[in-house]
Amino acid sequence: MGEAAGKIEYSLSDELLEDPSVLRQRILQVVQERLLAEPTYALGSFDRATASGVMFLLGRLAPNRGAAAQICIVLNKRSQSVRQSGDLCCPGGTVETRLDRHLAKLLLLPFSPLKRWPLWKKLHHDRPQSIPLLALLVATALREGWEEMRLNPFGIDFLGPLPLQRLILFQRVIYPMAGWIRNQHRFVPSWEVEKIVAIPLRSLLNPIHYANYRIYVPPAVEKKLNRTVQDMPCFLHRCQDHTEILWGATYRIVMQFLELVFGFSPPDPETLPMVPGIMDENYICSR
Repeated sequence: MGEAAGKIEYSLSDELLEDPSVLRQRILQVVQERLLAEPTYALGSFDRATASGVMFLLGRLAPNRGAAAQICIVLNKRSQSVRQSGDLCCPGGTVETRLDRHLAKLLLLPFSPLKRWPLWKKLHHDRPQSIPLLALLVATALREGWEEMRLNPFGIDFLGPLPLQRLILFQRVIYPMAGWIRNQHRFVPSWEVEKIVAIPLRSLLNPIHYANYRIYVPPAVEKKLNRTVQDMPCFLHRCQDHTEILWGATYRIVMQFLELVFGFSPPDPETLPMVPGIMDENYICSR
């Protein structure tokens, strides 16, 4: 019985990794279950000053030059000109109330990514009070995606909101919006972005790529954390000539997605090899 169940589980995971339509349907199913159970998007509990809307991007792309295309999560690597430089993150940023409010109204027009969302009618019927905030956050995420990497907002299929995340070092709440990149394969990073990083879902589901990230922190950060060393779980994305480290809030967003969609949990960091890192003061003091 256990062996048969294992074979079924593998078959389902493999289908999710190979067939974009099956994966997208699974994500919509998870989002629908969460929207009905958790009324997250209520204006009364929302603070625009600390909110960030980000795009959790998925698409079928080549993770490295010359590699075969596969389903990936698409992230930005922050440049040295911004705070948290070197981190991998979802494209997005702070809600700009005046501008994003106008853009949110455009998302309520026919043929917009939000109105094309398969769950739009259900949300409009079951939780109409959630629509203004959801539209505002999607508008922020799409605007920032265009500014940071020239993400085409009309080439995105919106799949729905994912669980929010609260930053530890900064007073910030991140609202991830899942989206599928239809046809875009070339992105143009802005000054805020060093490069675009595509991580295959298949790699993220392989426990061998996880580690314990031991960060040595400067005095300014030590005061906030009350320690000189901080251990964090991380994922190691091995590129052609170097390794990118996924950790922090974006790591947690990705892990929650993998748990919700695939039932995957990363290994216990205490059982994994240690990877050292140093957080300089510019990490929290830059723009």
